[in-house]
Amino acid sequence: MNDLSNYRKSYEKSELLESTIPEDPINLFHRWFHEVTEFGGVDEVNAMTVATIGLDGFPKSRVVLLKKYDENGFIFYTNYHSEKGKAILQNPNVCLSFFWHSLERQVIIKGIAEKTSENVSDNYFATRPDGSKLGAIVSNQSEVIPDRTFIENQLKALEKASEGKEILRPKNWGGFLIRPIEVEFWQGRPNRLHDRIRYALQDDFSWFINRLAP
Repeated sequence: MNDLSNYRKSYEKSELLESTIPEDPINLFHRWFHEVTEFGGVDEVNAMTVATIGLDGFPKSRVVLLKKYDENGFIFYTNYHSEKGKAILQNPNVCLSFFWHSLERQVIIKGIAEKTSENVSDNYFATRPDGSKLGAIVSNQSEVIPDRTFIENQLKALEKASEGKEILRPKNWGGFLIRPIEVEFWQGRPNRLHDRIRYALQDDFSWFINRLAP
């Protein structure tokens, strides 16, 4: 057994106080996102973990890329027929999490997922490189395939068939918008007395803010 009990770190880079936070969690997320971007040390600041409840009843987490966020919520794109797509369509209660180690920060978002409009999905798909478009079309995401050569040959055939043609978004591929109902901001602090501030959405769509014990 590998004993990791001596892996320790002191968190001392910042603090999170009620006196300096906005009333809306999206504004704080925006501030943190850009502070992490400016500070550096994270290859993909928009990488986030999406946790769902699968059709088998088990939770499952995977890393995807956030592609847009605003006052409505957080958007990422996927194959609706994939394992996570099916899971979300059956149970739209999901959790997103960001871990930005360079500034010792986490953000955990509980929310309700819904498909983006076809227009939103079409517009984003149109911005993707042709290779990414073809990859989305050729891959029956999460399905068992015999080997790597199988999918590569399918891609080559589709590339040849698509030469000189507009590549349109397949109907089974598009966006999910996660509308947040709870957002927790975690800032590492010394002696494991971390700052945890939670925003909870109220019936009047205002946010109730409280501090959690570390």
